[in-house]
Amino acid sequence: MIPKVTTGTGGTYGLLTYLYGPGKANEHTDQHMVASWNGFAPDPGPTADREAITKLARQLDLPVKSLPREQHPKTTIWRCSVRTAADDRPLTDAEWATVARRIVHAAGIAPEGDAKACRWVAVRHAPDHIHIAATLVREDGRTARRNFDKRAVQTEARAIEKDYGLRELHPGDGTAAKRATSAERHKADRRGLDRPARDQLRDAVRRALAGAATEEEFFHRLTEQGVRTTKRVAPSGDVTGFTVALPGDRNRDGKPIWFSGSKLAPDLSLPRIRERLAAGDPASPGITDPVRARRTGTTAATDALRSLAQDNDGSAADQLTGIGEVLDALAQTSAGPTRAELQAAARTFERATRSHIQAANTHNQALRKAARDLVQSGPAFGKGEDGAATAMLVSVLITAAVMAAHWHAARGHAQQAAAARETATHLRTAYQAAAASPLTTLRANGQSLSAPAQHHAAEAIRTVLPTEATRIQAEPNWPALAATLAEAAQAGHDPVALLHRAVDNRELATADSLADVLLWRLRHEAGLPAAPTPAPQRQGWRPAPPLSAPAPPLPSQAPTRRR
Repeated sequence: MIPKVTTGTGGTYGLLTYLYGPGKANEHTDQHMVASWNGFAPDPGPTADREAITKLARQLDLPVKSLPREQHPKTTIWRCSVRTAADDRPLTDAEWATVARRIVHAAGIAPEGDAKACRWVAVRHAPDHIHIAATLVREDGRTARRNFDKRAVQTEARAIEKDYGLRELHPGDGTAAKRATSAERHKADRRGLDRPARDQLRDAVRRALAGAATEEEFFHRLTEQGVRTTKRVAPSGDVTGFTVALPGDRNRDGKPIWFSGSKLAPDLSLPRIRERLAAGDPASPGITDPVRARRTGTTAATDALRSLAQDNDGSAADQLTGIGEVLDALAQTSAGPTRAELQAAARTFERATRSHIQAANTHNQALRKAARDLVQSGPAFGKGEDGAATAMLVSVLITAAVMAAHWHAARGHAQQAAAARETATHLRTAYQAAAASPLTTLRANGQSLSAPAQHHAAEAIRTVLPTEATRIQAEPNWPALAATLAEAAQAGHDPVALLHRAVDNRELATADSLADVLLWRLRHEAGLPAAPTPAPQRQGWRPAPPLSAPAPPLPSQAPTRRR
């Protein structure tokens, strides 16, 4: 259940005309009142005319009009729309009436049992929502005390969801980006846009920021995307802010509709963007090869996992911001089969990058540099080494998303944790598309291994991961992991030592496929090509030369640290 509170000035006639009218796109049906302050306010009904609406407006406005004009409060109208989720059952009028009374009580508009409270009505003109319209002067002439009414209404909505068996939303913490209004959504529908202008602009600003080294580069990237941009300049000549507009998005007067960065998301104001840019190195050279850029991103993301596993909230917040930039950069440079899911992942993870634990951007420069390399290296093909390197990076990002969900959940960040979990779902779908071809080759290579080679691979797994060995060998991609271990041995690596490095302080417990996670970690640790070469014949196992130092000691229990 989603309540949305807005306020206004003047009388209620215009608001009531909208609520009882046909709507902006004739979407209003069966307009009627479900509850009111006294239980018998006149209901204009679905055939409301000017006279009926005027009669109701006069009654609602009476406490305000009874005051001398100079005593009118600055804000006189309180409005709250309350909407159920698309998959919720329809509520009856009686249920909506109870919901309305609970909302106005929670907000301080009409506390239960207060005979001198404000006047209000609840109007239903669609199956899934109501609108509560109230005036903010009480019957005794005082102004309603509605301290923190928006927060109180949200809290009450969570309780109503439980009481009515509705879909339970996650409580927010005030750090979410502002949602598009219903008017913005209807306008997008009329224009045939997939998403409202506000949401598209938020994505564009984040894409421009991903890995940007300077303010000039950030604004240049915005322009390259076709976004209209203006800078706010102080009398001193300093740039103090910026606004963006979508081409063709105009108001009724034909003027562009501008959004400041802070109106798109709390961390997209120019001061916050400058904080992120200030910690970078503008002179750092970039990578122009998409495969190298993805390998560099894999290294940076792997290092970030260790930070997320440590008890340092400031560092973890930095890493989440950096991972968000890598996702934004990867989404705009990946091939068609993975692009849609990666874009959805980046868009969803945006919510997981912000909480009251604010990033200082001092621990995420490797990730920001990786994002810059991804953007500068340009689009990658979806096949061969490009596609396999994408799968390698996405595999690590899945781990990062899962660890982010655990990190947020442990700190009570419900919305952020849910966003991170949804991100992992999108990334798993993208991974399946990117990894399909290299995994097919690796499975074939594994099936062509000689019996001794397969035995050596199994022994290495049992040595390092004795508890998980049976599960790993039962997975479909066990042959691919065995082939990777054999390939690493032939390249001169000790498979047991390599496995120890692959599992050291990195979460495995929530992986859908342990074999998948391990084989990409091994290929990255060993510097093997992301895209394997098909094996022409049955392969043996060539042992590696002894290492100068022994492998790390095996922990007493299999790694269970969260990703």
